[in-house]
Formats: sequence, structure tokens, C-alpha cells
Amino acid sequence: MAVTILAIESSCDDTSVAVIKDGCVLSNLIASQDIHKSYGGVVPELASRAHQANIVPVTQQAMFRAGVAVDDIDAVAFTRGPGLLGSLLVGTSFAKGFAITKNIPLIEVNHLQAHVMAHFILEKDKENRIPSFPFLCLLVSGGHTRIIIMRNHHEMEVIGNTIDDAAGEAFDKCGKVMGFPYPAGPLIDKLSVEGTSNAFSFSKPVVKGLDFSFSGLKTNFLYFLRDKIKDDPEFIENHKADLCASLQSTIVGILIGKMVRASHETGITEIGIAGGVSANSGLRNGMMIEAQKRKWNLFLPEFMYTTDNAAMIGITGYYKYLRGEFTGHEVTPLARY
Repeated sequence: MAVTILAIESSCDDTSVAVIKDGCVLSNLIASQDIHKSYGGVVPELASRAHQANIVPVTQQAMFRAGVAVDDIDAVAFTRGPGLLGSLLVGTSFAKGFAITKNIPLIEVNHLQAHVMAHFILEKDKENRIPSFPFLCLLVSGGHTRIIIMRNHHEMEVIGNTIDDAAGEAFDKCGKVMGFPYPAGPLIDKLSVEGTSNAFSFSKPVVKGLDFSFSGLKTNFLYFLRDKIKDDPEFIENHKADLCASLQSTIVGILIGKMVRASHETGITEIGIAGGVSANSGLRNGMMIEAQKRKWNLFLPEFMYTTDNAAMIGITGYYKYLRGEFTGHEVTPLARY
């Protein structure tokens, strides 16, 4: 019997709704909020209000494109956390209302687990590659940098974590220092192609084990620019591409170095990356080089599944549905899951 999941993602500033049938994505829509760019970051109150305006029309359009009716939905999966509490509340409340109205199961999903589970999304009329277990994944985004061992669809172990800032945050904060708009990561990636990756040298914090630290790199980058601008007020403008290439090379080098160590220590060669920064060209290219050198079976997510999206919530919800892992309607969103 076919299982059709309606999935809701509202953890930050993107309202996303997807329909998943038997693990295959039928639709995956995202309504972004451009208003935050003028503030240099996401404004929680504005984000939650935009979610309220977007959630119903995005859901209607997702179901229309999937070719399913309300009565075809077997369960509703939603992001419970982590994320912005106001944004999560909109998605949680909508999911509850839908499930109660149709008397169907409600499934809570951990946003971070869903990013890793994006590797298991199936697409129609495509040759789908999915990892075998155990699977070692680098989850890297604006708020999180973790190395995770995935032993099956439900059991995950964090073996490396950031002790301060995330890699995506380092990209955005360093970009802000250079005068780039939010989010700065994609622009740094674009400009780095025109620059020289070893033009400038930045600090790589020494952290034991498989953990990460990026706060020192941000401070080093800030002081470096401060000293250079004293001698040349146009330093950033004159060296923008080289600065981006050198910064990206430093961050990517830290990430890949830890993944190489993790693979060596665990013996796992099924390797993947997930999260917003997994769209970074330097990281993807670097991982492909290491995969060829070390005989990894590498999995890179489709670009549409790197950012926050409901398809990853839906695939996680689908596997929880198969195990009967349902949520009561007393559930509340969690900013920290």
C-alpha cells in the first residue's frame, strides 16, 4: 500500500512544503524571504509573519503540482526543531491542524537529521544513488558543523561538532567584514573562482579530535583586514577575489581535513556532505578529489536539497511512518532539539 507524506519545513526564513510518495518526491516548493537581506541577517519576527502568509498557498501549490488531493495524504511530517521558535510554531501549528482535520498521523522531524536524510530522497525517472550503511556525513551550514555516523535510517551518532561558530557563519561574518550582503557564502564562492587560493594565509585553529572551531579564523581575518586597510584603504576592493579564494580554501581545508581523519578512524568509506555549505563549489570539488584519492564512495546532494527544504523532512517522515513513530498533538516546537 502506497504511503503519501505531506511535509512542512519552517525552521528559519524559508517556507517549504513537499509531497513524498513511497520515498519519491512528487513536489518540493520553497518560498524564500528576501526582506532579510537589508538587515544583514534573519529577523525572527519578520520571518514568522512571512511564514504565516506563505504556508497555505505554498501547501496548495505543492499538492497541486504533486497531483494529490487532501484525502490522499496519509501523514503530515513537520520540522519540530532546531530553529527559530516563531518560525517553527507556524509550521508546527499548521501541521497539527491539517492532521487533526483529516485524522491522520503527525510526525515530528529533527531538522539536522533531515539534512543528512536528504541523501535518501528518490526522484522519478532518475538513476538514484543512495548510501549504504554505515554512512559518514559532514553536516555543514550557517548554524551547524558536525560529523555524523548514520548506522541506519534512524540511528545517528555525532562524532564531531563545532565548539563555537559554524563554517557557514564564518563565511557570512567574514563576508560582512568585506561589505558583502547577507548571505555572503554564495558570493564568496562565486568570487573565489577568479582569485588565487594561496594569495593570503589565515589561521587554522588546532582542535583535538574531530571537533571544529571557526571563531579564531574570523578574528584573524578581521585583524588581517584592519592592518591592511591602514596602509591601503582600497585593499579589500583591490584584492576581493584573492581574499575570497584564500578564505574559502582555508575553511574548506579544515572541513575536508577532519573528514579524512574521521574516515580513517572509523574505517567508513561511504561519505557524504549535507547542509547549506554543501553547495559550495570548493568543498564539493575538494571532496571529489579526496574521494578519488582515498577510494571513497562519495555522495553529493542535489543543489535543491542542500538548503532548507521540505523534501528532506518528508523522506525522514516517511521512514518514521514505516516504523510507526508518530507524535501526539500536545507537541511543541523546540528552538534547540
